[in-house]
Amino acid sequence: MDVLCISILLGIVFLLQSILGFLQIRNFVKTFRNMSRNGKILIGKNPKKFRAGTLILLNIDRDANIKDAKIMKGVTIFARFKEFKVLNGKSLPLLASDYNQLQKYDSLTRECILNAYRNYINYKTGKLSRSDLDTSTNFLSLPVFDLWKNELISKFNAIKRRRQI
Repeated sequence: MDVLCISILLGIVFLLQSILGFLQIRNFVKTFRNMSRNGKILIGKNPKKFRAGTLILLNIDRDANIKDAKIMKGVTIFARFKEFKVLNGKSLPLLASDYNQLQKYDSLTRECILNAYRNYINYKTGKLSRSDLDTSTNFLSLPVFDLWKNELISKFNAIKRRRQI
């Protein structure tokens, strides 16, 4: 009976997480499409599993000047994109190379700006790698699945031992 309740609860939690994750992805797609109408978009990412992850979208012109910037920062699936107007009008290469300017932002944002700049350089030099383009996540590699798997294995082993007695 306990295994059935735990399995149902895990199923409900997984379904809820999937729905909320879908809503977050839909927010990304909507924001990306709206920004792409105004030109090229650079994506700077700093994914974390247990700390706040950060994603930045930079709308740039031909000279790599930032026309519009949006940032998503958070630990949970409730994070949404917000305006990041302090970057508007700045030159991405100058910003990325100016230590004093970068120090005005927190470390997660700095890493995103530098990642976006690296992607820009790789795009301009024709050296984009697979990792620059791959934004997929293997959900089965998340730690919560290992926890659930270990719990289920221990429950089944306990049931097996009871049947042997």
